[in-house]
Amino acid sequence: MSLPVAQSQLLVSGEDAQDTSSPGQNLERVVRELEKLDQPLPSRIDANPEEVERGLARLVLTLIELIRRLLEKQAIRRIEGGRLTDEEIERLGLTFLRLAQRMKELQGAFNLTDEDLNLDLGPLGDLM
Repeated sequence: MSLPVAQSQLLVSGEDAQDTSSPGQNLERVVRELEKLDQPLPSRIDANPEEVERGLARLVLTLIELIRRLLEKQAIRRIEGGRLTDEEIERLGLTFLRLAQRMKELQGAFNLTDEDLNLDLGPLGDLM
């Protein structure tokens, strides 16, 4: 049996086919999804070289910041677990300090703030 396009789209996007919402709520949700599809793409792409460079820098620095935070959490777990010597702890601390300083320098060079490196993932919330 073939489903209407809107209903198929809701199933694909993770909505439950056995939804207990009222028909009015389902219709409102379908209308919102259709309105999103109705928004046209820009007729022209703004290829300003400075903005492209800044956008790329923002993406790269966001990835570096995410990886830095993951590594820092792993290092803290290793420290708390007693698996590192005092020398290794000192070296890790110095490494993270230098990385933070370099990140600030690069943010300044591209006029980016900490908030610029935090991506909005929609329903998942902010990246960091």
